[in-house]
Amino acid sequence: MIEIKNLSKIYKEKSGRVVALTDASTQIQDGDIFGIIGMSGAGKSTLLRCLCLLEKPSAGQILLDGRDLASLSGKELRMARRQMGVVFQGYNLLMQKTVFENIAFPLKLEKYDREKVNARVSELLELVGLSDRADSYPSQLSGGQKQRVALARALATQPKYLLCDEPTSALDPLTTQSVLNLLQDISQKLGVTVIIITHELSVVRTICNRMVVIDNGRFVEQGTVAEIFHAPQSTIAQQLIGKEA
Repeated sequence: MIEIKNLSKIYKEKSGRVVALTDASTQIQDGDIFGIIGMSGAGKSTLLRCLCLLEKPSAGQILLDGRDLASLSGKELRMARRQMGVVFQGYNLLMQKTVFENIAFPLKLEKYDREKVNARVSELLELVGLSDRADSYPSQLSGGQKQRVALARALATQPKYLLCDEPTSALDPLTTQSVLNLLQDISQKLGVTVIIITHELSVVRTICNRMVVIDNGRFVEQGTVAEIFHAPQSTIAQQLIGKEA
């Protein structure tokens, strides 16, 4: 389980303080497909970076299975991060490496032997439906295929949690649906807890079971997807759902 407790993040700039997150709290249960939705600038990406401690929170805690990430030593934090696979917006693929090499990259960093690397990458290529593109380069792939490579790479070291930042924002509707179907398969087949950060309400409605709504750095509403869609309480959720209706 991931527990976010009273999380705040403040950036200090020459022009003054910028408050990105304020007193955010929620729980993400194992097995959830959990949606975090908000408009651009609401604090979603800052939250993602705090979750994997690429950004250190200004206040509050992120508890991973009961352990406060900010309190861990360097070695302990590296071990904890292995439980989190992250898919950043824009894919972040290595353009000079093949699909196979991109997926293998985190395994080689962890010094897996060649046989284990080959077996794991082949398994993941099959999972994401790209076995025939192992020797292709990112420039030869469609947007949906690049997203599948990014997902496979994030899953390489068998994380318990998969964090996805706007996984469908640059995709057409058909490709979006195929990526969402894949995320559901990953959750069901691998038992991975999936956390999706998005501004697209349709994404949350399609595959998430629980969600929070973030607005100006605050969690203004949270609960099951069914509850919030049936009776949204916050102004921003009412606006978002009203546009979808």
